[in-house]
Amino acid sequence: MTLTDRALAQKIYLYLAALFITSLVVSNLIFQKFFYWYPMDVSVFGIRLFELSVGILPYPITFLITDLISEIYGQKRANQVVVAGIFASFFSIGILLLAGLVPAMASSPIDDVTFTRVFSLSPLAVLASMIAYLFAQFIDIRIYHFWKNLTQGKHLWLRNNFSTFASQIIDSTTVIVLLCFFGVLPWNLFWGLVVSSVLFKVLIAAIDTPFLYLFVGLFRKRFSLAVGEEIHFD
Repeated sequence: MTLTDRALAQKIYLYLAALFITSLVVSNLIFQKFFYWYPMDVSVFGIRLFELSVGILPYPITFLITDLISEIYGQKRANQVVVAGIFASFFSIGILLLAGLVPAMASSPIDDVTFTRVFSLSPLAVLASMIAYLFAQFIDIRIYHFWKNLTQGKHLWLRNNFSTFASQIIDSTTVIVLLCFFGVLPWNLFWGLVVSSVLFKVLIAAIDTPFLYLFVGLFRKRFSLAVGEEIHFD
């Protein structure tokens, strides 16, 4: 690989990491708004489905990016992005706590009551999300590379979906359990949110498979990579 290609690969990795961290932090800040992702009110065995937090919207991007980084840059680089995301999320907790302590002046468009109402639960959400995130992301990366090694770099769809399905189930269940335990969400919403979240994430994982093929194909063509070959610029 030429020095120009190496520099380009590093730059793309940096941008992917930035997208990953932004998606992760934002998902924790906007989680208190809920919506129906299906236009009808559906209940199964008394469990209301398709109710989701808007925080879930950017979150699947993180798994697509870690799968892409795992495929092109390897397991070590994917783990580095996960750790950076943890640092950024906990740093955001500190900023929110500090911002909450600073009193708003009389002419401020957002007063203390409104700010507290919107962001007071975010630190708990970040904590719950990070615990779930640790389990889910590292499991996703480990399963991804297990299937990559087993198939000798072939069947990209298999490792993409199998790793994401397993990790998303773990992530959804863990984070909602913790949010209910911390009192952020009522327990009567537990099963509906878990089932709805898992269904949504599994659907998104299936939808993003063609995009993963597209991006991996572009990388392999641009950097002349063989199937299963990774970029290393240490």
